[in-house]
Amino acid sequence: VQLQASGGGLVQAGGSLRLSCAASGRAFGTYAMGWFRQAPGKEHEFVATINWSGSSTDYADSVKGRFTISRDNAKNTGYLQMNSLKPEDTAVYYCAQGSVRYGATSWTPSGYNLWGQGTQVTVSS
Repeated sequence: VQLQASGGGLVQAGGSLRLSCAASGRAFGTYAMGWFRQAPGKEHEFVATINWSGSSTDYADSVKGRFTISRDNAKNTGYLQMNSLKPEDTAVYYCAQGSVRYGATSWTPSGYNLWGQGTQVTVSS
């Protein structure tokens, strides 16, 4: 049972990246998914969340209108499309899977019990 995050990299301000989170070993399509990030010297920060079916999403104010979370349950994969990137978006991004089957989305890490290894996103000015 694991999550594999990928898609990070170095991009100029204003650019775009698409992160992927591939799940294996558990019924991915029945759990909420979230993205968090952690910048150097800062705590984990909520970015976005999506419910198990993809019908409900929520975003941190800092990324609303620029980032889009989505999922393809047939492929056991979640995504985070990041547009209009800013230097302050620089962080390690982590995907996470909810702890309750068919459970609600969550803004807090305690709502998730399976985490990917993280992928570095660096935005240059």
